[in-house]
Amino acid sequence: MMEIPESNTISKQINETVRGKTIRFAAADQTPHKFAWYFGNPEGYNELLAGEQIGISEALGGMIETVAGDCRILISDGAAPRYYEDLTEVPEKHQLCIEFEDETALVCTVQMYGGLWAYRQGDNQNEYYIAARDKISPLSDEFDFDCFCSLKDETVLKLSAKAFLATEQRIPGLGNGVLQDILFTAGIHPKRKMADISDDEFKKLYNAVKTVLKKMTDDGGRDTEKDLFGRYGGYVTMFSKKSLLVPCPVCGSDKHKGNYLGGTIYYCEHCQK
Repeated sequence: MMEIPESNTISKQINETVRGKTIRFAAADQTPHKFAWYFGNPEGYNELLAGEQIGISEALGGMIETVAGDCRILISDGAAPRYYEDLTEVPEKHQLCIEFEDETALVCTVQMYGGLWAYRQGDNQNEYYIAARDKISPLSDEFDFDCFCSLKDETVLKLSAKAFLATEQRIPGLGNGVLQDILFTAGIHPKRKMADISDDEFKKLYNAVKTVLKKMTDDGGRDTEKDLFGRYGGYVTMFSKKSLLVPCPVCGSDKHKGNYLGGTIYYCEHCQK
């Protein structure tokens, strides 16, 4: 799933490849998907977008928003965008295909679920989009320790560390994927209650959020996710499906895998109490 490191990586790649190009044709919902979401009627995407010039693309949490004239194209975390220099290589099955006048294309597919929204500027009032747009990114200098502390109040003390980081859009784009290495770096078990985390540990958690997300982004995303060209990211995950059988990098113990809050968690029972 596309989270903060991948949305930032792919948005930069979109700026480098398609910014300034003019849309010749747009097709949405060509391959119906039960959990592919659109803004309004996807059959109207070509009328909305054809002839528009691509402007800047920006990462908003785990989403990517691209300017197209007075319209916007928003790709959510569950969609996988790919760039094709040759239209003959475009896959037959897709949920969104945007062809440009120079016969290149930006194509998005959805596996589990994902949003592929096209709309006039200002029309999208989706709460997840608004939160991702308006909240401060943890990659920003503005996301300082005071900002992080503002997320912790009495309502979250009963939550686990995983729930605190990855639910209720407290930090848009920080999901179950990136939090594994964040919690390991902070030495905090995913199930540990926030009420039991000391002030020093909370500061370690903040530092882990900042440093791990920056490293993941600087390395072009995680090695479990692909970029705009279908290449895996350069950040080698310490705790993920790819590294489960590799011993803990700190103590050398076997790693553990479990299901919690609707997703898989990976942890070291020695390093993460």
